[in-house]
Formats: sequence, structure tokens, C-alpha cells
Amino acid sequence: MNELRVNRDRLWDSIVETSKFGATPAGGMNRLTLSDEDRMARDWFVAACKAVGCSVTVDDVGNIFARRPGTDNSRPPIAMGSHLDTQPMGGRFDGIAGVLCGLEVLRTLHAAGHTTTSPLEVIDWTNEEGSRFAPTMIASGVFAGIYTSEFAHSVEDRDGKTFGGELKRIGYLGEVPAGNHPLAAYFELHIEQGPILYGEGTAIGVVTGAQGQLWYEISVTGRAGHAGSTPMNVRSDAMLACARITEAVNAIAKAHGPAGVGTVGLIELKPNSRNVIPGEAFFTVDMRHPDEGSLRSMGAELDAAVGRVSAETDTSIELRNVLDLPPMQFDAGCVSVVRETAGSLGYSHRDLVSGPGHDAVYVARVAPAAMVFVPCERGVSHNEAEYATPEDIEAGANVLLHAVLEMDKRLNGGGSDV
Repeated sequence: MNELRVNRDRLWDSIVETSKFGATPAGGMNRLTLSDEDRMARDWFVAACKAVGCSVTVDDVGNIFARRPGTDNSRPPIAMGSHLDTQPMGGRFDGIAGVLCGLEVLRTLHAAGHTTTSPLEVIDWTNEEGSRFAPTMIASGVFAGIYTSEFAHSVEDRDGKTFGGELKRIGYLGEVPAGNHPLAAYFELHIEQGPILYGEGTAIGVVTGAQGQLWYEISVTGRAGHAGSTPMNVRSDAMLACARITEAVNAIAKAHGPAGVGTVGLIELKPNSRNVIPGEAFFTVDMRHPDEGSLRSMGAELDAAVGRVSAETDTSIELRNVLDLPPMQFDAGCVSVVRETAGSLGYSHRDLVSGPGHDAVYVARVAPAAMVFVPCERGVSHNEAEYATPEDIEAGANVLLHAVLEMDKRLNGGGSDV
């Protein structure tokens, strides 16, 4: 099967077609988890998978599993996947390319009349982005035993709507309990979301692991007051506390550079009026580092900074850790299959550690896993301008196809083709 290749035009048409569900005027995507637009994309995906003979199941946190039978269906499936939800002003490729490339693998095998020994699955994981329901990667986290389904169902968005309620509303509250679903191996294709592959002109990133992440939500309570008549020395300004902690996040990340990064990405103020001293502030902090010890130090330094700023600004500050994701090393066997497959297909490639988190990081706790990165233009992602070329997506899909076929051979006693 070495000569088998995906259909680039069909794959690109799928990307174009599904980008209609939540399209933004600037060419990006706004398809938040469990929105009506997410439901439309899910419905499209389910129909496309059934059209090539797949059975489809949905678990109780909305993960969709499309299974193509093998010749020995007693074996656990070899899986591919990613996510169909996006950031509020995101792009057309982040996560989406991984799901659609997995679908294209199934379509290619269907058209060729080739049946693997192990069954194959393509998975759409719910709420990878975490932009509507925090923390990120809730549903793959439930799958891996990090969270319970009950916890996931109870999570609320900023409007007070629950994850479980929205699953039911859009018709994707499945009856199958999440987890207890063995996988023989898992491969996830994704755009790099960074500039390395694009800058080098390298076709494939062989992802060896992912850096750790700490997410926080911070609530500051001060005293609202008149901006014109409240003396500076008696103010309890929630925004001032937010600003000082933001500076501290930046300083902490730089002190743990160059690998350490820190971001304040969401800020809400009350009463949010131009002539009122802010009485309340809510904001988020995202800290990342590939080294476990450095990541823990960054968290401890943030905690100390919060205490210091609270005293300096006469405010009450609550720091809540909503995500604690240690650095992850992917399975050496799966990584080697990706690396060898890229080489055998003639694609330039290099090893990379992922900066962002992905569902594969949680799946790797319960199954052998690896990732395939493809370049995105200038490394831009989480942005409407996010772009990957048809040729780069095709290359990644071909690596995904042959990595799955190679893993099927190795798991089932066949010889290696790479």
C-alpha cells in the first residue's frame, strides 16, 4: 500500500465546506463548543463518516467516535482525531484539520477497498479549546480519567449555561459512559501554531511531547468609587491590582525564559464605566514551560505575587488553579512510526515539542500516542488569518495515512513498510 495517497482536492473541499459553520467575515471561525455552529459541524462529520461505512457512537461528554471495521474487530482500534470547536475569532485549521484528515484517511481506504486488520477510528473531542467552558480539553480529560463526567456536566460558561445542559440542547449528550474505551494507538494531526516549520520550509513536525500548562482564574475585589473625587491614597482599585499581576506574569515568564511563557488573555471589569474606579476585576493567567520544575516555580512565584499585590493595593484577591497539565512525553514507538513514515514518503521533517496543549496529551495517559504537525503561515493561529496550504495539509494527511497503516502492520504481526 506504499503507493496509496490521499485525495488533496477532496480533503481541501471538506475544509472549505465545514468552514461555513461559524464563518466570520474576515475568513476565520467562531464555532464555540456546543454552540449551534458546533452542532452543524458535528452533524456534517457524522454524516460523512456514515457515508463510508462507519458506525458512530457518542459518549456522555459529547466525544464522537466514528469506527471503520477491520478484519479482526476484537482488537482495540487505531485512532486518529482532534477537535471541531474553535476560538471566538479563530481559524479554519486549528483542530479541524486533524479531524478532517482522519476522515480523509478513511475515505482513501474506502475508495481503495483496503481493510486494515485492526478497526480504525476518527474522534472529535469536545471542548478542546476551553474558550467557552474552562478548563481546556475537558472531554478528552474525562476519557483519560482526569475529570469525571459529573464535573464536566457542571461546568458553566460566562452566561451561566452548563456544559451538560448545552450537550443535551444540541443533541450530543450520548448514553455511553466516557472512558473505558481502549485504543491500540492514537495519532493526532495539527497545525504547528508556531513559526518553526514555516520558517524552515520543513513539511512535517514529529511531535515528541508537549510542554506543561497552568491556567488560573483571578478575581479581585476592591471598592468602586467616583473617578473624580476619590483621592489616590484611599483607593482600592481592582484594575490596578490586575495590571500589577499582569506585569508580574510577564516578568515571571521572562525569568524562566526562553522556554517559559505567560499570558493574561481575558479581563472583565465591573462596573466597567469610564468615570468609576473599578470595584471588581476578573482575569485569566496561562503559564507554560516544558520543564516540570520550572513550571512549578512559575506557579509559586505567581502565588507570591498575588499576595504582594493584594497588600499593596488594599484589595482582596482570589487565585484559582483551573488547569494543571504536567509536561508530557509521547510514546516512543508511535513517535518513531511518524518519523520513519515521513522519511519514507520523502517529506522533510524534524522533531518538535508542542507549545500548545492538545487532546493527545490526555489520551497519551491511557494509550500510546503521538502527533503530526504541519506548517501554518508565519506560525499564526488562534486568529482569523490562520492558514495552511493545501499541499502542507496533504503531506500531513499522507503521513497520517501511512502511520496508521504501518501501526496496523506492527500490531498485527505484519512486516514493516518503512
